[in-house]
Amino acid sequence: MVTSREKEHNPHPNERKKWKLEMPDTYVILFLVLLVAVAATYIVPAGSFERETIEGVERVIPNTYAQADKDPTGFMDIFLALQEGMVQSGGLIFLVLFAGGAFEVVERSGAIKGGILRAVDKTKGKEFLLIALVSILFALGGAVGAVANSIIPFVAIGVIIARALKLDAIVAVAITFGATFAGFNVGFLNPYTVGIAQTVADVPLFSGMLLRVVAFVVIVGVTILYTWRYAKKIIDDPSKSLIGVLDDSDPNASAEDLIAPFTGRHKVILSFVGLCLAFFVFATIKFQWSIDHMAAFFIIIGIGSGIIAKMNYNEITITFLDGCKNIVYGALIIGVARAILIVMENAQILDTFVQALSVPLASLSPVFGALGMFVANGVMNFFIPSGSGQAIIAMPILSPLADMIGVTRQVAVQAYQFGDGFTNSIFPTSGPLMASLAVAGVAWVKWAKWMLPLLLIWTVIAVIMLTFAVMIGWGPV
Repeated sequence: MVTSREKEHNPHPNERKKWKLEMPDTYVILFLVLLVAVAATYIVPAGSFERETIEGVERVIPNTYAQADKDPTGFMDIFLALQEGMVQSGGLIFLVLFAGGAFEVVERSGAIKGGILRAVDKTKGKEFLLIALVSILFALGGAVGAVANSIIPFVAIGVIIARALKLDAIVAVAITFGATFAGFNVGFLNPYTVGIAQTVADVPLFSGMLLRVVAFVVIVGVTILYTWRYAKKIIDDPSKSLIGVLDDSDPNASAEDLIAPFTGRHKVILSFVGLCLAFFVFATIKFQWSIDHMAAFFIIIGIGSGIIAKMNYNEITITFLDGCKNIVYGALIIGVARAILIVMENAQILDTFVQALSVPLASLSPVFGALGMFVANGVMNFFIPSGSGQAIIAMPILSPLADMIGVTRQVAVQAYQFGDGFTNSIFPTSGPLMASLAVAGVAWVKWAKWMLPLLLIWTVIAVIMLTFAVMIGWGPV
């Protein structure tokens, strides 16, 4: 029986609800991949390589693959793999959660917004300097993992800046989201991507930083010049805009929104965070600190930043937990992705896939092998738009593959990072991209038209860097 209240909400109760076609959630995609992996355990031959430990790193011995007895995955094993994936990934999951908590405390203090807006204020009337400075700040945020998915509210600031400069909303997205992911592409100190990938690949945490910093400078520099070239065209001739110049008709946005305090306390907070991250890099080299140390260190950063911001103990706790809560979605993806690997490892088909991939790559030079890894990760990112989740799935395959084709694992990590990072800026499956475009009011087609040439430039830079890295045997292995 249908009540009157139900009729109010559904005036046609006998009509069937129509299914709406929409892009599956990342968790849905990963679960489907898990089911494919389960099906593969019944079809793909089982087998394994012999391994040896060299300087504490377990490496595959090429040409030792041998088939084994099949052990397909049962129904209950699917869900046990999910639980085990969460347990095995506990250290990485808590790293992501604690980093989110720490950065939430820093952001809630007003230090990040105040610092950015102070930079905007100091560069008024100097359009190129303003675009460059704002882009660099967001790029650094992306490179260290402080700003990635959290870029979305900052896009509104980019819109206000673009409106003040009489530019368009594409520039607003470019100097915020675009710059953030230009830094994220390399992520020389990003715990969510490079940190996880190096941990899975048994590469010392944040090693190889010098070459990554060089790549960061080149990629961000090119991005700024590309953005400025477009902005300068609009300044000279507003009709050159792809979507039309922003006007002052929006009653909800004004230059007053660009005013926020940047106190001495804020400077101390940002200096404290910078010194903590610098010390951690030193400690990874001097004391061989691991990803567990980094997770613990983010607790120190969160508490220390809260104390400097004069938050009381309850406020620090609640703010830190809010940050953890906001990033639970991304953190648990790591465990689901790990479940896929557990299914493949338990059924001994992971090495079979590595063997299958190594056969065509064996005839290629190590350089083309590394470039193949780069392209493969770019394609994978369309289906798994999560940097940490993709690292968990890709690196257990890329690491032994790198051993077999004569590429260092450090190169494999960067091939993954470029493949994941670049495509975040154009694939419509990227949640932060689509949300940022929605905030700025930019159609994806218009953004893609603007972004594609820059993506090709980034790709050329990546090809040059990966080629150079292979040639010098970029280590450690």
